[in-house]
Amino acid sequence: MNRYVSIDIGGTAVKYGLVGEDGRIFHRSVMDTEAKKGGPAILSKVEKIVENFCAQENNISGICISTAGMVDIQKGVITYSAPLIPNYAGTEYKKVLEEAFGIPCEVENDVNCAGLAEYYTGAAAGSRIALILTIGTGIGGCAVIDGKVFRGFSGSACEVGYMSMLGSDFQTLGAASILTKKVAEWKKDAEENWNGYHIFEAAKKGDALCIRAIDEMADVLGQGIANICCVLNPEIVVLGGGIMSQEAFLKEKIESAVARYLIPEIARHTRLAFAKHKNDAGMLGALYHFQQQRLGK
Repeated sequence: MNRYVSIDIGGTAVKYGLVGEDGRIFHRSVMDTEAKKGGPAILSKVEKIVENFCAQENNISGICISTAGMVDIQKGVITYSAPLIPNYAGTEYKKVLEEAFGIPCEVENDVNCAGLAEYYTGAAAGSRIALILTIGTGIGGCAVIDGKVFRGFSGSACEVGYMSMLGSDFQTLGAASILTKKVAEWKKDAEENWNGYHIFEAAKKGDALCIRAIDEMADVLGQGIANICCVLNPEIVVLGGGIMSQEAFLKEKIESAVARYLIPEIARHTRLAFAKHKNDAGMLGALYHFQQQRLGK
């Protein structure tokens, strides 16, 4: 069986492993991204990861990379990145890694990789048109239509986090980061660490301010999802990102919010689901992208 080095580069962590051609993950590891050190330092980390796997395995068939930022998938280069990772735009993963190791390399945006993972073997399996949203520090989007990521004219389709809403934008109002910010401001309690987990645990115990903050986030998500569905008309909307592990608490709230903003004719044809692959989505999606690019799958 062919094996691939698959690497998922986020703003906080780099997840990486050895993945079989059938999607089986034989090894998983994680390290800090140390994003502030910038693009060249991250590229060095990636080179070291590949070097270590090549020293242990004789049959590495490819290098699959999922990464934050906008990607030119033909050149395997980062074309745009948020300030979180300085000097990341221009990072030439494909050129550098193929020259260094003589192994084919393919690179794709992390949200698109998550979308491919959910479409092929996750919550959206069997669908024709899927919208995948990742809710974290910001909000990322991916549309997969008949197995292919819809990229738009210049490769920036589904940058839904920047969608204008209520005098601001979708991700400023609806991302997980605004939830923690709101609660911290409302509580004004420096002794409490109001992270997402703490907020949901407090809400489950009846904390009124935490419940209010979650309800407001769900309402914004519902409105944003409805707006996208009016344009895309997906069969399924899959929600991912760390905060979406709270499916039992969030599903009914978000479904109700979507129903408030979406006309019934579209709503009754649209399913809402939560991501299946979670932390493995980037690595698996990077593999599926590689197979599409190299094997035409």
